[in-house]
Amino acid sequence: MNRFSLIRPIVATVAMMALSACALLSTPDPVQTYRFGGVSASPAAPAIANPIQVTLRRVEFPEAVEGDKLLGVTGTETAYIAGARWVSPASDLYMESIEDAFAAQATRVRLIGPRELTRGQRSLDIDVRAFEARYDAPDLAPTIVVTARARLLALPERTVAAERVFTIEQPASANRVSSIVEAFDLATRDLNTQIVAWTDASAG
Repeated sequence: MNRFSLIRPIVATVAMMALSACALLSTPDPVQTYRFGGVSASPAAPAIANPIQVTLRRVEFPEAVEGDKLLGVTGTETAYIAGARWVSPASDLYMESIEDAFAAQATRVRLIGPRELTRGQRSLDIDVRAFEARYDAPDLAPTIVVTARARLLALPERTVAAERVFTIEQPASANRVSSIVEAFDLATRDLNTQIVAWTDASAG
């Protein structure tokens, strides 16, 4: 056997290893990022001269949806929606959205965000219980369900002044990622508008 007959199998092996490495390093399927919670363009009523100061605590999210994945639920089965991520963790996007909603829509209260050191007269606790796309069947367009419990506490005693559970159901127009994201956005806007109005009415 000459040396060339030994080289051929080695070259073939190296080529196969190179092809395997290329397969392992191939580009993954692209993932589109989205955001939600924009503020409605409708103008708010004029704010009062001395609004009630309301401190917003960090909003709590369920562990399954506090990150950047979109949760889909069919009966008792759950799965994350492929090909889509929130541009930031959902809990962070929601904090931004509720602060923006109060800044644009509140008339009797001024929201104090977690980064401010000002002491408030009331404290607002929001606990998101559900933030998911619910399917009646895998191929049908889902309904976005967002449920949150809001509690308004009197300070400094921290006694409960008002409490309410909000549930928003927003059907997606189609079983497409863009339609599902649009429904998440609409549901969040609706939830925030209701929370702002309820806080305005309950803080006094």
